[in-house]
Amino acid sequence: MLTGKRWINLLLFILTVLSTYFVGYLWGINYLFAGRNPEEISGALNLSLFLEPALVRLSLIYSASLLTILLGHELGHYLTCRRYRVQATLPYFIPAPTLIGTLGAFIRIKAPLTGREELFDVGANGPLTGFLLSVPALFAGLQLSRLVPALPRESSILFGEPLLLKLFVGWTFGPVTENQDLILHPLAVAGWVGLLVTSFNLFPVGQLDGGHILYALFGEKIRKLAPGIIMILMVLGVFYWAGWLVWAVLISVLGLRHPPVVGSDRRFSGKRIILSLAIGLIFILSFIPAPISGNSLLDLVK
Repeated sequence: MLTGKRWINLLLFILTVLSTYFVGYLWGINYLFAGRNPEEISGALNLSLFLEPALVRLSLIYSASLLTILLGHELGHYLTCRRYRVQATLPYFIPAPTLIGTLGAFIRIKAPLTGREELFDVGANGPLTGFLLSVPALFAGLQLSRLVPALPRESSILFGEPLLLKLFVGWTFGPVTENQDLILHPLAVAGWVGLLVTSFNLFPVGQLDGGHILYALFGEKIRKLAPGIIMILMVLGVFYWAGWLVWAVLISVLGLRHPPVVGSDRRFSGKRIILSLAIGLIFILSFIPAPISGNSLLDLVK
């Protein structure tokens, strides 16, 4: 029997399973039919398609892989809170009718993180876990992905490529010409979403994981950076992807300040210094300036 409000966590998780499973169908259809003859596609698109075993399998792969990555990210935070005996909720998943089927997940930490080491560890362990789960999904999914003749651009949604994806594509396929398009297997799409979520959370500002990490490292010294980072997000929104403008507003609403931390005058251990450098590299490998091409503010107002 569920106690307290845990039924909300379960309900949201079930709804997110359904939303990501449905989106998995769309990614599965794209994977199975991209590059085929239009007449062949129109003949195959009927109600019986939803019972097609191959499509059901692809939908399950996408949903299960993505939810595993998101759950791993949040459990990285949650279990670290438990280790420090800081009270936190179980993950809340957010179902949404988007191109990925969700707006992610979050936990609520019910007490301020006042220790420098605990703030760093709680902030770092989520994106680290999510990244470590995303990489094998992306790499394995690419082995199942395929190249097709270039599709008409007016009917295609073009997704941005993080640096890690470009490296993996080069290793797997070699140079991809302008006359070719890479059709990602749903498992690779889940890995791509995992990298996107990781880069979102590692922006070094406010209540994001990156903001916690940077504050744990440098304390009050980084307060003056926040307006500049918000400005960078706004510039990215104007020239690359309008979603960055929404992200800038959300970060500002959630708050840019941290409570003081204990032991801010002590040096971090060598292990955490190395870990912070690794996290910086993860952000570089995961960041996508334009997750969806052609959707900058300038593009939308044309």
